[in-house]
Amino acid sequence: MPNATRPRGPSPAAPAPPAAAAPAPRRASGGPRSALLAALITVLAVCGGDAAARVFPFGPRHRAVNDLANQFVPFHAHLWDLLHGRADGGLLLDWQAGWGTSFLPDYGTYLSSPFAPLVALLPRGDVEYAVYAITVLKTAVAAAAMTHLLRRTGPGRWWWASALGASYALCGWSLAEGTYNPMWLDGLIAFPLLCLVGEWVREGVRPVLGPLAVAVCWVANFYTAYMATIGAALVLAVRLTAEHVPAGTAAARTTARGTAAAGAAASDAGPTGPGAAGADAPGPTTPGLGPPGAAAPGAAAPGPTAPGLGAPGQDAPAAAAPAASADGGRRPAARGAVRVLLRAGLTTGTGIALAAPVLVPVFLGSRHAHPGLVKEFDPAPATDVLARLLPVTYSFATPAAFVSTAVLLLVAALPFRREIPGRRRWAWAGLCLAVAASLQWGPTHLVWHAFATPNGSPYRQTFVLSGVLVLAAWTGLAHGPPSRRALLGGVAVVAALSLGALPSPFLTPWALALTAAGLAATAGALLLTRRGRHGALAALLVVGTVVGQAAATTAYADRERLARLDDYPPWGDAQRRRAAALAEADGWPAHRTDPGLPRVAGNDPLLLGGQGAAYYSSHTPAVLTELMTALGGGWTSRGRNLLSLDNPVTDALFGVGARWRAGEVVRADPSAPPLPLVTVRPPGPGPAYGPSPFRNQELLLGARVYEAPRAGGACRVGTEVFLWAPDATGTAGLGRYETELLGGRPKRRAALTSLGVQERAGARPRIPRGGTAEVRCLDRDRLRAAVAALRGRAATGVEVRSDGLTATLPPGATGTAVVAAPRIAGWRCEGRPARAYGGLLAVGIRPGATAVRCAFHPPGLRAGLTAGAAGTLLLALSWRLGTGSRRRAGSRAGGRWEGPAGGPAGGPAEGEAQGPAGSRAEGRAEGRTGGRAESPAGSRAEGRT
Repeated sequence: MPNATRPRGPSPAAPAPPAAAAPAPRRASGGPRSALLAALITVLAVCGGDAAARVFPFGPRHRAVNDLANQFVPFHAHLWDLLHGRADGGLLLDWQAGWGTSFLPDYGTYLSSPFAPLVALLPRGDVEYAVYAITVLKTAVAAAAMTHLLRRTGPGRWWWASALGASYALCGWSLAEGTYNPMWLDGLIAFPLLCLVGEWVREGVRPVLGPLAVAVCWVANFYTAYMATIGAALVLAVRLTAEHVPAGTAAARTTARGTAAAGAAASDAGPTGPGAAGADAPGPTTPGLGPPGAAAPGAAAPGPTAPGLGAPGQDAPAAAAPAASADGGRRPAARGAVRVLLRAGLTTGTGIALAAPVLVPVFLGSRHAHPGLVKEFDPAPATDVLARLLPVTYSFATPAAFVSTAVLLLVAALPFRREIPGRRRWAWAGLCLAVAASLQWGPTHLVWHAFATPNGSPYRQTFVLSGVLVLAAWTGLAHGPPSRRALLGGVAVVAALSLGALPSPFLTPWALALTAAGLAATAGALLLTRRGRHGALAALLVVGTVVGQAAATTAYADRERLARLDDYPPWGDAQRRRAAALAEADGWPAHRTDPGLPRVAGNDPLLLGGQGAAYYSSHTPAVLTELMTALGGGWTSRGRNLLSLDNPVTDALFGVGARWRAGEVVRADPSAPPLPLVTVRPPGPGPAYGPSPFRNQELLLGARVYEAPRAGGACRVGTEVFLWAPDATGTAGLGRYETELLGGRPKRRAALTSLGVQERAGARPRIPRGGTAEVRCLDRDRLRAAVAALRGRAATGVEVRSDGLTATLPPGATGTAVVAAPRIAGWRCEGRPARAYGGLLAVGIRPGATAVRCAFHPPGLRAGLTAGAAGTLLLALSWRLGTGSRRRAGSRAGGRWEGPAGGPAGGPAEGEAQGPAGSRAEGRAEGRTGGRAESPAGSRAEGRT
């Protein structure tokens, strides 16, 4: 009987002898160990680099820089509190920072990663250790994910996949930027996962798992997931363009899955073909990787195909069918590509809809946030971009495009490899160049960053370029190691790139030395691999290059960050004592306890405990910034990083009963306790603020408590002197008391500050230069009287919840109930949208009312839940249709063998093909695609592959 797995041909071929029967294709070996090795390489490089730099947790230098200290560590500390039931608030509302703010947008931005809850496994005092461990874990998972993707998309040695997967995770973007912005590392994982979803879509499998994977990626970090989705779409387009088998068909699915498994099995068994002997002739081709029905261009003679794909010297069986005619092949291919793209759009849309309950509140939270700096994109000089391709370089405003020299060499050699089909070779080379160019062009820069130039690093999408380079490098390796001629061309290209980087000030001697060493090591490994000798030495050379360059880059970046970025005190004994003192004084909700000054980071209430004004987020509400500005508050980061306001009037207004000051907790005077969270004001409109924060405080308080300095600029003896100089930078003082101001709008604004009590008549305050300044004198007796009047008509009881509050009113209360919290979007009181009273949450009191109730729902939550429900219905429908389709296909095929007359022959089980001598070739690969092949005599082998 002829081999039943052969497709129809122009004439029947003689059956092959039993000894020549192809070995069974099997699942690619080395998959788990490849991923594990990649993760191990990554951990070794990151931790080794940090240890070499003597950075936390391996040395005395700390990591508390920029957003890592200001946002990520405090938010993870707050997540620890939430998971252990110790937070003031919940998932919707945070009562601790910013006097009470929406928390769901912050959760979706900083804490929605699947890895974030791991912080709860360590003690709260070790939150920095937990964040570091999560950072390393994310990087290792990214390496494993990329390795799995590489193994699935083409054949190649397992340790090469590990080295390239680790190179992706250890790219310059990850080591220089992702390490202190851990939320972005979820995008590093998302790119290979979304590319894997693209493979599933291309093959028509995993209709349920695909949308779920998209949803997880977008929930983990929507910002970098958006960039990764663009990158995965470009990769899918190249895969559709470079493949010769019409996409979306059963043949395409069979070829894509079967050849990957068989080719990987062959590569694990050892090198084959002309390349194994060290000749310059091209190596073997596999279906879908070379032109159908022909040997690779330039080959002297047809080489052996991968095991299970045909006998030596014969055309690949699966590639013969679509070669009938050019027009007949293009039209089905185009139709198949359109179907794939439609499935990809539906899969992505369904996944994003599933993530909408988090995404929509995050999006609307950004719309309600205080606007950051709007600036035009300024592309980096070309020499600097070339320098950042090399190891051991650092810069904040240039793309961290370093990826190991092994990857650069393989990609640089790709255009010189004539044994690779031109369409495949130039499609990948063109994609690499296009993505690199898009980093530097203004319109594409906006597309990558969701049509808004970021306030910080302008090259946050660089990890996608690293991923594309790694995929292009693997594409070349799928055809075997490059010839000596192609290798020489690749070395010349990398050398030219290095020479082009010489004028850059970011280039270091170590960068050139490690690049040269990496080139030599990688070239040697490729030559050894081509000869099929000393495989262990070749692997050691490549892995050593990846680890050495990444560790050196990590150590260099660690030290440069501390020198160039703002840094903050790390968590230590002083912070532990401060947190313990604040916890002891905490009396929420009867009164607030402000963590005070000096600040440790931008979110001290979340990190140290208590309830204060300090708050730093991408979602800092514009309402809150405007309120704090009107009352004399200070800020940095152009209004998004709010500072604690140490002032007796605002402490009274916001019910602050204790605060940290001068190294200890200072409690309110027992004779003048703080106001409750809810007070009752007379009927009428709220205050209209003016330019003076002193007058604005009085308007909100409802009484005059400040007086102007007397003639000569000195305050009355016994009053407390306050200075407001928002743009001043320097030392201000009165007598022996001194304090530092840090102002200068629009970037920073100095807070209204106390200069102490006027003890000597005629003593004038010392004011640093810079902008306007205003001095006022606080009369404490007037303040006590005003607070006592408000307390007499305040709420008699307040119950706070994780999504709102209920206040019990005094008998006969009329007017407006005012809550000492900013009136941010999402509040509803008594079933109606809440009012604003001088920027605070307010509700009109109905006649006879004994209580007021307010509830908070972040804007977009209901719309997000609706979209999530729609996505769930789409997912269920997709699963239902997919199940029915598989059942119908199974009932038609049944896994049966049909003889020449069409009757059952009692042959092999499903997915097996019967050879002429009774040998079996197991044709089962991952997934079920229902592939079919017919023999020249019309017999059919139908099963699952």
